[in-house]
Amino acid sequence: MALPTADPTQRVLLIGVVLRGTTSMLTIDDSLDELEQLANTAGMSVVGRMHQKLSIPNPSTYIGSGKIADLIDLIETTAADAVVFDSELSPRNQKELEKLIGDNIQILDRTALILYIFASNANTREGGLQVELAQYEYRLPRLTRQWTHLARQAGGASGRTGSIGGVGLRGPGEKQLEVDRREITRRITKLKKELQKVRKHRSHHRKRRQSSKVSVVAMVGYTNTGKSTLLSRLSDTDILIANRLFATLDPTTRRIDWPSGCSFLLTDTVGFIQKLPSTVIAAFRATLEEIVEADLLLHIIDVTHRCCIDQAHVVMQTLDEIGVPKIPIITVLNKTDMLNDMKIPDTLINEFPDGIPISGMSGHGIDKLVSAIQNHLSASMVEVTVSLPYINGDLISMFHQYGIDVDAQHGEESVTLSGELPVSVARRFSRYRCR
Repeated sequence: MALPTADPTQRVLLIGVVLRGTTSMLTIDDSLDELEQLANTAGMSVVGRMHQKLSIPNPSTYIGSGKIADLIDLIETTAADAVVFDSELSPRNQKELEKLIGDNIQILDRTALILYIFASNANTREGGLQVELAQYEYRLPRLTRQWTHLARQAGGASGRTGSIGGVGLRGPGEKQLEVDRREITRRITKLKKELQKVRKHRSHHRKRRQSSKVSVVAMVGYTNTGKSTLLSRLSDTDILIANRLFATLDPTTRRIDWPSGCSFLLTDTVGFIQKLPSTVIAAFRATLEEIVEADLLLHIIDVTHRCCIDQAHVVMQTLDEIGVPKIPIITVLNKTDMLNDMKIPDTLINEFPDGIPISGMSGHGIDKLVSAIQNHLSASMVEVTVSLPYINGDLISMFHQYGIDVDAQHGEESVTLSGELPVSVARRFSRYRCR
């Protein structure tokens, strides 16, 4: 499947499907509104939309034959040259839709759109590797008549310069497709090895941070909720701030030293979104580990968005999917400066009774937020008693390094250690805890 060409004159139609008997975080209209934001971020012009209710997707064309006829009519009426589906299409869906609609109309899905935007916003080597891996894993099962020779794909940043996957380009036959499949498979293997090195590099950085005994706070939230603005406000540094989806892709960490004496490392992570492709989650594993290793999470919510409660549920669901352990969370109700009289609606107060209202832009509520962070971090020590075999010298050293008021009782084969540990460190000793 081809990815967008980033041609600002490209006219696109949006297609959504409502499956009967299933529940969704967002209504079909809200979901298509979000898809339109994605299309606009990719430089497209949306000229129309339509949706269909189905019991199950058509296994061949995803939507029904009658709706395809309506779609063809709408394409002619609007002079659209691309169609974007709100769900991920299978390779078979892609092939059959191209046959029925025509090769001159580009068929895309939500995943292709997100991958293109990620490729456009990846400004570091790590981000480029992650996006390239996700693109190749997405493209591999979709190699059909449309392809671009892989020599043009080297470097991982091809998404920024034009079409990925090609539009209207034809291969000489099955032989070339097999060559491309082998080349993509080889490239995926290489990218995974390079990203494994990135993971090790990040692991070393985290160990250095842990040795300094400075707590780590990670911001999570839906895309475009103002995380970068808040990081800039707290750290008093210039960070890219833009009112568009996925403006920040690569994680950024800053040391925060507040006048009250509160010090911590604050990390801005990639924003979440509903239907986040599994290939993206897998490729960004190294980045998402920053969340897993944090002492405290700040869940940033845009209170001005009419779907902010649903967005918050998507974030919590995604955290569960990527295996984030039970880390303390502070709910931050951001962008209050854009509300009438800065008044939080009762529905949000009922949904997030412990939420802290702030404005990352104006600075309103920041002192209260930092005070809450300080209180959480100071209370994030837990009493731990473990029995460690002497062969685990690294863990014994770690306990002494991070522990407070450590008591050691030495036995013949193991040592029993008691003391207070930070929650993030205590998790490493779970299998050795004494009952």
